[in-house]
Amino acid sequence: MKLYRGLIEATVQALQQIFSDKQQADRVVERLLKSNPKWGARDRAFLAENIYEIVRWWRLIKFSASLEKVTQPDHFWKMVGTWQIIKPAQLHTETDNILPEWAEFEEINPETVLSRYQEALKVRKIAQSIPDWIDEVGERELGDKWEKEITALNHQAPFVLRVNTLKSDLQAVISVFGEDKVETVPEVPTAIILKKRQNVFGQDAFKRGFFEVQDAGSQLIPAFLDLKPGQTVIDACAGAGGKTLQIASLLENKGNIIALDIENYKLEELQKRAIRNGVKILTTGLIKNDSTVKDLVEKADRLLLDVPCSGLGVLRRNPDTKWKLQPTFLNTIRNTQWHILSTYSKMVKRGGKMVYATCSLLPSESEDQVTRFIMEFGDRWRLMNERRTSVADEGYDGFYMALLERIK
Repeated sequence: MKLYRGLIEATVQALQQIFSDKQQADRVVERLLKSNPKWGARDRAFLAENIYEIVRWWRLIKFSASLEKVTQPDHFWKMVGTWQIIKPAQLHTETDNILPEWAEFEEINPETVLSRYQEALKVRKIAQSIPDWIDEVGERELGDKWEKEITALNHQAPFVLRVNTLKSDLQAVISVFGEDKVETVPEVPTAIILKKRQNVFGQDAFKRGFFEVQDAGSQLIPAFLDLKPGQTVIDACAGAGGKTLQIASLLENKGNIIALDIENYKLEELQKRAIRNGVKILTTGLIKNDSTVKDLVEKADRLLLDVPCSGLGVLRRNPDTKWKLQPTFLNTIRNTQWHILSTYSKMVKRGGKMVYATCSLLPSESEDQVTRFIMEFGDRWRLMNERRTSVADEGYDGFYMALLERIK
């Protein structure tokens, strides 16, 4: 594809916002794509792909560009130009790597870039474009599995929908896109993979609540709760509520759902989504402190704890996360996870069940927390089942989920 100056300038500006201004990549891209109505579908696809892939391969590109730091505008131009040179090899495409004769690209030597690129491929942490400390933690906790998982996490994630069974069904949503445009997921009966990425939010079917965007692995978590219509379910880390809405579908709109979060704006967004989805059994509550939990002690038949985590299992969707995480964050978030698990679990009735879930690959955030919980509270709780999804082996995002039952 011919490189157009306006698109490259927009790419450079977006990267500056992500790396210099520390803004979230998905919000930067969303805002950018709305900023110019003259851009066509091809332009928008170019911008989204190039921004996300440059963020994903930032360290590899930086090494290939012979840059120690990327701080100045000319550095960002060099990063974008270098990416255009190595992109055919990195993404296995047949596009050429000839740069336009623009002043910003004058100092880029393609031969030097490609030589540095080949050198980078010999060192995993550069070839897979990850910070040293994440590579060290991943290898320490996952051993031989780490390399294949981080490799898989550097591929673009599939675009997955969840059929909202309160308003539609699998075949009806498939018909919206066409049989030849989608794939189904045998293990996840409400999941549909779109073969080609597209803006689905303008679809009438979306506006009518027939489907939501949600990874197939994520859809496994509410199903893990062993739900039955009529139950009271608390989603204690609800966020914007993708899993909350799925719980409503699994309950067939019968029972009660209490969605809690520490951010009110997320709960407000959940309320809007719930109306579109036809959910009628939802109430929301803002967690200001542990008194919220005390008010709900032994109220839940089922409790979902989809706890805050490092997000290392969803790096293919949020590649900027790896550049913003700091080693100290891991210790902080593990303490937060333990507080939530050990405190919020009191909301479950005797005989009730709880799912503890993370979107992290690390056992220290997942299996180890559950093991500790059973060691401390094994007289009241038992582990019924647990599962970890693999980006490399299954194609799902990297989730962990554990089902626990309160026995007394």
